[in-house]
Amino acid sequence: MLRPLTQRYSVTRPLYSEDAFEDEHAKVCRKHKGLLDHVIQYFTCTSKRAKNATVSLLPIIGWMKIYSIKDWLLNDIVSGISTGLVSVLQGLAFSLLASISTWYGLYAAFFPVIMYFLLGTSRHISVGSFPVLSLMVGAAVTRLVPDEGPPANITAFEGLTKEEQRILVSASISFLVGLFQLGMGLLQVGFIVKYLSDTLISGFTTAAAIHILVSQLKFILGLTVPGFSGPLAIIYTLESVFTQITSTNIHDLVTSIVVMVAVLGVKEINERFKSKLPVPIPIEVIMTVIACGVSYAFDFSEKHGVDVVGKIPNTFESPIAPSLQVFQMTAMDAFPIAIVGFAVAFAVAKVYAVKHDYNIDGNQELIAFGASNIFGGAFKSLAASTALSRSAVQESTGGKTQVAGLVSAVIVLVVILGIGFLLDPLPKSLLGAVVIVNLKGMLMQVVTVPYLWKKDRPDCIVWVGTCLAAIFLGLDLGLAVGLGLELLTVVFRAQFPRCSVLANISGTDIYRDRKDYVNIYEPEGVKIFRIPSPIFFANIDFFRDKLKDAVGFNPLRILRKRNKAVKKIRKLIKTGVLTLTSNGLQAVCSTPFEDSEDESNMEDLDKPTDYSDLPIQVNWNAELPANIQVPPVNIHSLVLDFSAVSFLDISALKGLKAALKEFLRIDVDVYIVGCDPYIIEKLRNCAFFDDEIKTSIFFLTIHDAMLFIHESHPTKTVSEKVSGRFHYQYMSNRLTIQEKEEVKMKIEKDINPGTRL
Repeated sequence: MLRPLTQRYSVTRPLYSEDAFEDEHAKVCRKHKGLLDHVIQYFTCTSKRAKNATVSLLPIIGWMKIYSIKDWLLNDIVSGISTGLVSVLQGLAFSLLASISTWYGLYAAFFPVIMYFLLGTSRHISVGSFPVLSLMVGAAVTRLVPDEGPPANITAFEGLTKEEQRILVSASISFLVGLFQLGMGLLQVGFIVKYLSDTLISGFTTAAAIHILVSQLKFILGLTVPGFSGPLAIIYTLESVFTQITSTNIHDLVTSIVVMVAVLGVKEINERFKSKLPVPIPIEVIMTVIACGVSYAFDFSEKHGVDVVGKIPNTFESPIAPSLQVFQMTAMDAFPIAIVGFAVAFAVAKVYAVKHDYNIDGNQELIAFGASNIFGGAFKSLAASTALSRSAVQESTGGKTQVAGLVSAVIVLVVILGIGFLLDPLPKSLLGAVVIVNLKGMLMQVVTVPYLWKKDRPDCIVWVGTCLAAIFLGLDLGLAVGLGLELLTVVFRAQFPRCSVLANISGTDIYRDRKDYVNIYEPEGVKIFRIPSPIFFANIDFFRDKLKDAVGFNPLRILRKRNKAVKKIRKLIKTGVLTLTSNGLQAVCSTPFEDSEDESNMEDLDKPTDYSDLPIQVNWNAELPANIQVPPVNIHSLVLDFSAVSFLDISALKGLKAALKEFLRIDVDVYIVGCDPYIIEKLRNCAFFDDEIKTSIFFLTIHDAMLFIHESHPTKTVSEKVSGRFHYQYMSNRLTIQEKEEVKMKIEKDINPGTRL
């Protein structure tokens, strides 16, 4: 293989403007569908579309056809058992975050899994409770049914205990979350998750991890801390914890420390030797068994005041109807829960889909999670998503499909109906320790902040702003703040792009920023200006200001000065102050030129300069008579690189047209290169072209435009420059030979000191 520097290519082709290219190459005539065509197509039903719709709605049909019982079933069973044991423990632990009884967390590991098995497109995620969602549900639960004080005025609360009221709120929120997700899936708005960037999700989940950590302190220390919600809830919780710190239950604290050290240590071993271990060591399950045995043997609950899980019902409770009043009061809580739950699940599913080479459908995932949460909410389940650690267990233990998820649901079913009583003496401090250990991954995301600060500061601001807002204002408001910051960064990047002036890399047809390279050539009299973003109403003024900075002058100001100067010259000639002699225009007396904005109508000054009744041609770069001063223009051509411009709106179109006319009216030729054909078509449809701006200004590439400019404005030698200046400055060929030589020598000295002609 040749080294890159030794490879060469040579292309011979005509110089193309857009007009010339279209004349030589015929375009395919395509019929663009209108709204009515799309509506008709959407509602047209064929047997093929019906079949595809069925397979899309029930993905199980697709992967069941290729299911290999011989190769996959054993792996799915082993994976399902391992995942089921973890699901039981995490279900119990995460229900504490929602401020409800522990066994309702088991329901989240059973009912939603069944629906997702039928409707989900991911084969590897483990559906169930997720700590962030549980915490968000818990904030709404404690707001409507606080630990201290009366509950909210809801008719459905009548005759219910506080625990039953909380279950009703939790189940209603899960149901409403499912309705939101199902509605978005049916409306095909799965793309909404794309507005939650990885940076925003990272900052948000880190803040959620801190909230979860603080909420578990009461179980770790064995304290009675009331639930707080709303802004600064984390501060109030910490204040309550530290005021009671002297009442810490030493048995809870020691249990938690031992469990956290053991689980962290074994998890590190699992990670380091995962290639050698057939399955990860289920340390959480092992510690649960040990803690239950120790708690039962030493009667932690009665003798030492340790708070335990207590009696777990060995049956499913009857389904309930959600409360419409709870819907009304928690709609603002349920919607961000729906978005966050789907965003996290979709992100994890996408990782495993890429790893195992299959496709997932965002809209179908919304439908699957919506149906799962509706079904689970009817049976008092927590809002379901996926937990990263649990999904990692399902995938790393060899799970191939959602059969593993179904097996894990069977394990949960066995625990609920058969052996749940064995978990009665389980200390809640162990569950709190398990929750905190599982936060390691989310808490370690904070190490990305220095990297973001060095590589992309707007993203770093989004991360830090989202995290701090979610910590101090609450997760719901924090998510809203994060979205606002993210929108501002997008607006900032689009409204203030990095415009640049390009120059030619010597000996090539490549053009780069003139500040970045050494062997670069900037053609005389030409400016190449690159616009690296769409042009729209918000950045058109910024674009015009940057263009003025690039060329070094304001074209409108120069146009106005020229028009005023022409009017002044015309007036002075008419009054006899200026006379046309063999030496050009000469002033009879010294009349200073007053540059006043009030001399003429400003609208007249913005029009093209009228030379119709002047007896001579005015050279604006030469010295003008009667002390008339007009700034010189040092370029004759301006090239605008539109290769990165993806669209123009009407406001930008008007601003662009005005900017181009300002340059054209001061005799600066403007060329646009690399423009998308659809933008050119839009310009035609919007009457962009007229007598001044023509389609001939568009070229395919920068080099095409530069070659055309060199043909139109060939580079002059020093003698040609001297002769040109001499001719235009004096505007007459009637000087004596001696006078001409004196002037030539003077101009030559100004142009190239020390050189003789």
